Amino acid sequence: MTVTARPVRTRRRLRQFVELPYRLHGREAAFVPPLREDCRRLLDRRRNPFFAYGDVELFTVVVAGRVVGRIAAVHNPRHNAAHQTRDGFFGQFECVDDQAVAGALLDAAARWAGERGLTTLLGPVNFTMNDECGLLVDGFDTPPSVLMPYNPPYYRELLEGCGLIKAKDLWTWHRGSHPLDDRLRRLAEHVQRRHRLSVRPLDLGDFAAELGRIRGVYNEVWEHNWGFTPMTDAEFAALGGRLRQVIDPSLVLLAEVAGEAVGVAVVLPDVNQALPAARGRLTRCGLPIGLARLAWAARRIDRTRAVLFGVVERLRGRGVEALLYARAFEALRARGPIDCELGWTLEDNRAVNQYLMADGCVRSKTYRIYRREL
Repeated sequence: MTVTARPVRTRRRLRQFVELPYRLHGREAAFVPPLREDCRRLLDRRRNPFFAYGDVELFTVVVAGRVVGRIAAVHNPRHNAAHQTRDGFFGQFECVDDQAVAGALLDAAARWAGERGLTTLLGPVNFTMNDECGLLVDGFDTPPSVLMPYNPPYYRELLEGCGLIKAKDLWTWHRGSHPLDDRLRRLAEHVQRRHRLSVRPLDLGDFAAELGRIRGVYNEVWEHNWGFTPMTDAEFAALGGRLRQVIDPSLVLLAEVAGEAVGVAVVLPDVNQALPAARGRLTRCGLPIGLARLAWAARRIDRTRAVLFGVVERLRGRGVEALLYARAFEALRARGPIDCELGWTLEDNRAVNQYLMADGCVRSKTYRIYRREL
């Protein structure tokens, strides 16, 4: 039997596209069911700011009337302009354990990218490197943290069986609730005095302006990183809107000099601990049942994820990173014994990785970006 991936053209097929991971992984202990509304928003050309400049085609494989695999082919012109490349991307990959189905999906994405003059296929990426990205290849013993993806172990064999090879590994790190080293604490105090820095928590009452300050630092800090494309105002506003309900302002810190933001630390409560309680929906039969379950489960969150630590270039390497790191974990420790996942970090970012190891952090998960020449 010939297995073929076909574009998603109907509402029914789009519903099946969204439902596939719940059907495939619903009984797996490490699977964190995302909210279906968030999944639909990502794919909605009217609500996802990515579609202001990028394009996506969704494909599914159907066998005996059932969707058994899905993929998104992605064209990101801003990425290619920033890096002077002709890369295409794939994301939203979900598949039964069948090499023929996986091959049909990857071939469909490759053809679509090739028709647009793209020469390389990278992924999984949903839909930019600022979103969930990477295939989990190590660290299956615990569920993913907030804003990190999940997949079962056999996905690696499927992708590599389709001829994809490693492009880059992304690492996450585990930090227990151990106290900061006294030397780091003293360094932080010295740096704050020397550079006349102030470090303050996020002001939720001025949220839109605060997002602008964080975005300015974020885009400058990561400008030269592998695969990075600066976020647009609309993309950052959309991300901020999603996270506003889960942000703890005491764990989002801005370092400033004379009122100008020069560094940012963002640590998020790991809402993925609570999400399974909602079972993918905030409402059922018009009632906020999932929302109530989520709110109740959120009371027991005892993990966090450090999403972002960054300092503008002119102050980099002067200890400001240590100051932000110290202040963030002092704020975290004040909440009680809470573990933290940090990252991701690029596998070849020696300076950052060595810094984390020196503080007692241990690598916890590896996410891989694959590539395929077209």
